[in-house]
Amino acid sequence: MGVATGRLGDYGCLDGTGGCDHSGGRGGRHGCAVEAGRRGRRVVLIDHARAPGEKIRISGGGRCNFTNRHIAPDTAPDRFLSQNPPFALSALARYTADDFIARVTAAGIAWHEKTLGQLFCDGSAVQIIDMLRAEMAGAGVDLRLSTEVRDVRHDGGFCVETGNGAIRATALVVATGGKSIPKMGATGLGYRIAEQFGLRLTEVRPGLVPLTFAADALDLMQPLSGVSVAARVRCGAATFDEGLLFTHRGLSGPSILQISNYWREGGQIMVDLARGQDIARALGARRQEAGRVSVKNALAALLPEKLARQVVARAGVAGNLADQSNADLDRIADAVHRWQVTPAGSEGYRTAEVTLGGVDTRDLDARTLAARKVPGLHFIGEVVDVTGWLGGYNFQWAWSSGWAAGQAV
Repeated sequence: MGVATGRLGDYGCLDGTGGCDHSGGRGGRHGCAVEAGRRGRRVVLIDHARAPGEKIRISGGGRCNFTNRHIAPDTAPDRFLSQNPPFALSALARYTADDFIARVTAAGIAWHEKTLGQLFCDGSAVQIIDMLRAEMAGAGVDLRLSTEVRDVRHDGGFCVETGNGAIRATALVVATGGKSIPKMGATGLGYRIAEQFGLRLTEVRPGLVPLTFAADALDLMQPLSGVSVAARVRCGAATFDEGLLFTHRGLSGPSILQISNYWREGGQIMVDLARGQDIARALGARRQEAGRVSVKNALAALLPEKLARQVVARAGVAGNLADQSNADLDRIADAVHRWQVTPAGSEGYRTAEVTLGGVDTRDLDARTLAARKVPGLHFIGEVVDVTGWLGGYNFQWAWSSGWAAGQAV
């Protein structure tokens, strides 16, 4: 998607291609259009999708994790990945999570807070789409769906060639999102437009994505497909305490999606499969009480049974608890708390919730999201090299960056 707007009396255009992450382009363009329209600009929002906000609709299990309460100036540089993490602060500080919460509440949408500050609609994510459509209608935004963007030119103004004719505008806001989930229309159009106008790109790759493993590791994981645990996952200095899910391809769940943003090919991750427990101490206490219980059954009281069986085999122990030395219990604990694995790759853009990297922030103004060398050209949302944690962070970047650009076009 992209956004182009014109001053009152000009013909404004929001150029949308439909490609956006679960949050990066999934709403920022609508918010930008609304802000520009409310400021008296004539705005056209172009989207090649047949219906608006499809990635909003599927986000958060259909309930849209629309923001996060823990987004604050002191936390943002740590929770948004970028070659220049402070870049996001200007927009996030001027249009905050509280600002969007107030907007949702004013629209009569009931919401609730889940773990780690994540906010969801009580009902359907469609309520957020309906809110944005109503706001666009009220601001006079011309929404054009099923419209393919074929070319963009700059000749004093901007000319967007579409399958339904050309649109001219004095400003263009590119809100295409990234490459994630191509079956929903995601493309690299935003990156091509950036390069066309001389902007630099940082490396792009799938983010918030399940990790896959080679055959030897999969032999251990596939029998556990569907098993989930409360885990702690670490890669380098990054650590996440969230759920982990074994799949037929490898590992998923919130902790794995989060750590995937920090993992690089060839790197190792450390997994604690029983976060908050002390397995050696618990087994030692059980040994005192019921030494005749098998090691497997004792561990199965602390972990899912399938996982307990595999851990015991991996630790190379067998028999009853009474037969185990402290060193044996320590080996079991190591297999649980310090499981080291090396992913072979990820599931890629097919299932990635975001695209890491994008338009280099060195070429953008942090306050307006405008290209420094191309007056009137703005980039917002996921297409920019700003990627947030799982849990509403990317939605808020979409709302905030869209709002910032909408004040400037």
